[in-house]
Amino acid sequence: MTSRYNIIIAAAVLALAQIGFLGWMIAGRAALLRSGQEVLLKVEPVDPRDLLRGDFVRLGYEISRLPVEKIENLPESELTATEGPVVVRLKKDADGYWRATAAWLGDAAATPAGAGEVDIAGRIGSGWSLAPGSTIGVDYGIERFYVPEGEGLAIERDMRVRSFGIKLAVGKDGSSQIKALVDGDKALFEEPLY
Repeated sequence: MTSRYNIIIAAAVLALAQIGFLGWMIAGRAALLRSGQEVLLKVEPVDPRDLLRGDFVRLGYEISRLPVEKIENLPESELTATEGPVVVRLKKDADGYWRATAAWLGDAAATPAGAGEVDIAGRIGSGWSLAPGSTIGVDYGIERFYVPEGEGLAIERDMRVRSFGIKLAVGKDGSSQIKALVDGDKALFEEPLY
């Protein structure tokens, strides 16, 4: 009887730990969406679609192609990039969109972001040329936005003829979450907190 009781207690503790972990993940995402620095990025359409995972829009950004000259701590002895983290400093431009002003390879920027600036964390893959005049591709984890069924193709088609944007919430640690897909001044789809 005691071993059966211990198994039930262990199962209940395990279930509570799993629920707590999922709750912690959801609460962290909601906290970032609620209190993160809001940033507007101009969207560039990308063709591929995955019909098996539901309707979504693949997104590319100006900040996804980073000129090598913006990297402050570029290794002099290396000709190609190695896979790893990158921090990109963004600043709001006159048109309302945020653009890259500087970047650092690694987990942290050399200087703290100033007023009107925000640092966003990304990752680069290996093999990108570090030669002057070249660009490297940066993945921020915000390249896919799920939309209601049947809306994805129409939005991708519209992106080719007029400007769309993404409102982001960027945390102090550089993590980011998409808040809304924006068509001009109108928010088309907003992410719920929960």
